[in-house]
Amino acid sequence: MDNLPTLDDIREAATAIDGIAWRTPLVPSALGVLLKLESLQPIGAFKLRGAAYAISKLDDAQKARGVVCASTGNHGRAVAYAAGRLGIRATVCLSTLVPDVKVNAIKALGAEVWRGGTTQEDAEREAGRLVAEEGWVDIPAFDHPDVIAGQGTIGLELFEDRPDLETLIVPMSGGGLIAGIAIAAKAIKPSVRVVGVTMDRGAAMAESLAAGRVVDVEELPTLADSLGGGIPGNRYTFRLCQRLVDEAVLVTEQEIYRGMAALLKEGVIAEGGGAVGYAAVLAGKIEPVGPTAIVVSGRNVDMTRLCDIAAGRHLTVGDVVVGPG
Repeated sequence: MDNLPTLDDIREAATAIDGIAWRTPLVPSALGVLLKLESLQPIGAFKLRGAAYAISKLDDAQKARGVVCASTGNHGRAVAYAAGRLGIRATVCLSTLVPDVKVNAIKALGAEVWRGGTTQEDAEREAGRLVAEEGWVDIPAFDHPDVIAGQGTIGLELFEDRPDLETLIVPMSGGGLIAGIAIAAKAIKPSVRVVGVTMDRGAAMAESLAAGRVVDVEELPTLADSLGGGIPGNRYTFRLCQRLVDEAVLVTEQEIYRGMAALLKEGVIAEGGGAVGYAAVLAGKIEPVGPTAIVVSGRNVDMTRLCDIAAGRHLTVGDVVVGPG
């Protein structure tokens, strides 16, 4: 597996992104596990780490042309923020499944937005067209060595804060987050258990791991919208997840709702995708073994939805109704 990031690359990334992405706290929770609060990043999600490192690696000519990306929301916000800090033009391509709150946040950071199509693949096709026709540089959401290395800096921080960690529970979508963390974690402590968690509706990486090959999935409405999207043409993260992820766990929409509500009671705002790890432990689907850390990957949730969950109101997610109890 050539061209894959190593622990040394991740350490280099940590130096490069210092001052753009923040070191986030590791705090105790009511479940007896620790929470790595990537939700406290300036853009509200871990994605800033990978985007900042990938953009920092561009040469002057590439920076002058500008960058483009396809996103389910948080990666677009990360690219917009990092590019803005460096004075680089950025365009973000989004499907219509991306909530308005994330679209508006990207625009507020100064990026141009293209919105259309009904899947992440539609957004990726538009980004590819802009690369081909306009000469802009694509910053992939997950399947790129520099992006993976940037996300891996979370793994460094986890073991700097708690060298005794035995279990890591990480949201899993395209695999950039969990692959980067696992590279760092298993290089530092080979015995560590890495568990990926995702929703049970349109879970591309989990279904691909189960099948032993990359498979197509139907994208469906979900509280964990930031975990949506397929992984076609995958070069890096699928193989890394095959090698380094010890277990993949699926949670239902009802379990995600309860996870978000439980975190709110602890004073932690988490979007659905950021709450899946906590939801899995709360539902008894993962048994923490030894000192355990859960990555809370983001907080960018629609405020109406958040208020409904805080008030204990039922929600309709596609064809599913979820609520307290």
